[in-house]
Amino acid sequence: MDKLALIIAGEISLSKDPGSSMRKWRELFGISQSELSHHLGVSASTISDYESGRRKSPGINVVRRFVQALIDIDRSRGGKIVKHLERQLIKGYEEATYEVHEFYTGVPASEFIKRIEGNVIVNEEFVPNTMIFGYTLIDSIRTITELSSKEYIRLFGSTPRRALIFTGVTTGRSPMIAIKIGKFCADFSPEIVVMTGIERPDGVAIKIAEKEKIILVTTFMEPRDIVNSLKEFE
Repeated sequence: MDKLALIIAGEISLSKDPGSSMRKWRELFGISQSELSHHLGVSASTISDYESGRRKSPGINVVRRFVQALIDIDRSRGGKIVKHLERQLIKGYEEATYEVHEFYTGVPASEFIKRIEGNVIVNEEFVPNTMIFGYTLIDSIRTITELSSKEYIRLFGSTPRRALIFTGVTTGRSPMIAIKIGKFCADFSPEIVVMTGIERPDGVAIKIAEKEKIILVTTFMEPRDIVNSLKEFE
């Protein structure tokens, strides 16, 4: 197994809920149960049983074949997910004023927003059908406005299907402009942007969120309290 496969297999094997972790990685790779089962030569119900916990925890050989199948399928499509993960998981994150947190399974946006005592400003209609797999806590506006393109990509951890949580917010304009500009170096954006300490961002921030179809949320919960509230998902 290569380094990326070992990292993913290790997370699944050590997870308190291996089935949910398997489902998370399959969904991150954008691979259906039927496609994966066809590649592995097993029934789709077998994959479903492992992911739901109906089968006992998978052994190392099952995990190894599962992870390698995800990587092989993605590489057959051009390897976009593999390349992104290799940048993040193997090279690691640069020291900076931001923290990247990953969930062991997907979390409904509605539950995430509830946990952080958030108020949805725009795109509330997307909330019911949105799942996120992690969040990044960004400690200052200066950090996001001065990030290089390489550092911008690293904010997204293992997947853009996450929330970016900004602290030290004044008008909320800078984070949204940075995200809009960042799309020129990475063809993705977060599912949710959270701004702490303000009741409502200014009009420019809201317009960008609407155009980019990003769920925009505000909260007055303290950053450390947010981290503590979301720990059970990590």
